[in-house]
Amino acid sequence: MISYAPRACLVPVSERSDVLEAHTQTAEVIAAHGRHYVVETATGVRLACVTRGKRSDLACGDRVRYAADGSEAGVIEHYLPRKTLFSRSVEHRTKLLAANATQLLVTVAAEPSFSDELIARACAVAMHEGMKAVVVLNKIDLPIATEALERLRCLEHSGIPVVGISALHDVSALLPHLHAERSVLVGQSGMGKSTLVNCLVPDAKTQTAGISHFLDSGRHTTTASHLYRLDDESSLIDTPGLKEFGLAHLSLAEIARGFPELAEWHGRCRFADCAHRSEPDCAYREALAAGAIHPRRFELLLRILESERARRRTH
Repeated sequence: MISYAPRACLVPVSERSDVLEAHTQTAEVIAAHGRHYVVETATGVRLACVTRGKRSDLACGDRVRYAADGSEAGVIEHYLPRKTLFSRSVEHRTKLLAANATQLLVTVAAEPSFSDELIARACAVAMHEGMKAVVVLNKIDLPIATEALERLRCLEHSGIPVVGISALHDVSALLPHLHAERSVLVGQSGMGKSTLVNCLVPDAKTQTAGISHFLDSGRHTTTASHLYRLDDESSLIDTPGLKEFGLAHLSLAEIARGFPELAEWHGRCRFADCAHRSEPDCAYREALAAGAIHPRRFELLLRILESERARRRTH
């Protein structure tokens, strides 16, 4: 058994260490729940791993260096530099959802009703990380889907595509968007996200059952994030259903930049603290008058900014 010195939390690898290379191996996190992880090596070997201390600084998709104890377990020592980190946060609590993802897939459905604000908030984080964003409308075969499509029409000028599918019958329209991407799948409960995963990954249930074995006999299956490989170039990170999406880790300006249709107008308001309601020379209101942003999206932006201002004043 290898003995380990305690450490408060993980740190990224900033330079090569001969000691680190000699005693650890590289793997990728394919499941995450609290301090418990499943990592997979380049040869397909899977191990259950934990981190040191009480803090957890990893997400599905992270590349890590771990030390094995000779069985199906190990301790993660470091994580390697990330290209992106998709997360949500409220006050001083941050939830890491996916690392090294290139694309966000926000799953909504014709029914039950979905949250426009959750879509906008998740997309703001994706834009901040330099990721693509796609809204996936499930249950497109239902008669009520027309109403849902009309609600999403406000995204037309944003550059965020809306893809209609039926996870039970036909997902072909989504497939081109998945090719050569690492997509992180988010959405509210009841939108058919699990059905979509099972359609895209035929043995998802089998894989999840195997991962559950490592994550303590299935106790964490409903709240764990999982990484599935679609092919040699494409993968999907499934995350637990969301009720809200906090943006405490983004500035108000960064949130506004999550509305890409306003790119030309960012930073052009007369006042730095412009609330975009009635202030003179407000660039965003000029964008609205010019038809660059849909009125529904504009009101959504103002609602998010006002809610974040109020929250930050009280914390």
